[in-house]
Amino acid sequence: MLYEKIQEICNSKGITVSGLEKDLGFSNSTIRKWKNSSPSIENLKKVADYFGVTVDYFLEK
Repeated sequence: MLYEKIQEICNSKGITVSGLEKDLGFSNSTIRKWKNSSPSIENLKKVADYFGVTVDYFLEK
């Protein structure tokens, strides 16, 4: 669910998930791994700040 929300917001902003990872200085596939594991709060906050949303936005169902 988290990965899908990130992918959705990336699509709406016209960037790819890999482009987001590069912009945030994450290694390749870091965000893709969130399909099966939870990110650190720090990394999730970086994604939220990048898009100008709250961490809760990604955690809501």
